[in-house]
Amino acid sequence: MKRLTTAMLLCLFLFNAYSQNDPKAQEILKGVSAKYKSYKTISASFKLNLLDKKTNKAQIQNGTVTLKGSMYRLTLADQDVMSDGKVMWTYLKESNEVQISEAETKSEGITPTNIFTMYEKGFKTKYKGEKKENGKDLQLIELFPEDNKKNYIKILISIVKADKYVNSAQVYDKNGNIYTYSITKFSPDAAVTDDTFTFNKAKFPGVEVVDLR
Repeated sequence: MKRLTTAMLLCLFLFNAYSQNDPKAQEILKGVSAKYKSYKTISASFKLNLLDKKTNKAQIQNGTVTLKGSMYRLTLADQDVMSDGKVMWTYLKESNEVQISEAETKSEGITPTNIFTMYEKGFKTKYKGEKKENGKDLQLIELFPEDNKKNYIKILISIVKADKYVNSAQVYDKNGNIYTYSITKFSPDAAVTDDTFTFNKAKFPGVEVVDLR
């Protein structure tokens, strides 16, 4: 009976610890959110590192992302994804094929297109302190999804203290894998025209168009 009571108390403690939003974490995130909302556009280069816990092997992929309001462009080694907020074009480089679909209004996972704002809702937060990395003073915050149906259990984000932007995000999924998005270059208010976010068929001779709408 004593062991059961101790276990119940421990569970209650953990529930209370992670069901509350850490005031320090909330203060930092509000500052970051306000900073991002002040930008008209965001351009960033990133590195995605996937660590497979079963094989202990890492897969690394580099890319760029450009954001402007509800519009975005995500460029990876094998594909280019564009959206003007209404339509989404996914260009597959190897097959010279573009797939057209309705724009995604929300994503279940963490991606380079929502990494800068995904913390704004749906998470409990916990401040984890500071560390110095590559000459940057970083603030660390853990995010725990309120919806336990998500395919991840925790996200650890690091924020550049001086400039208030997300430096990296580590996503821990339920299979034990860790996805790390690292921002290698961050350029706010870069000059970007709206045609950046649409697919121009004339620039891709012989492209096969697959309309999925």
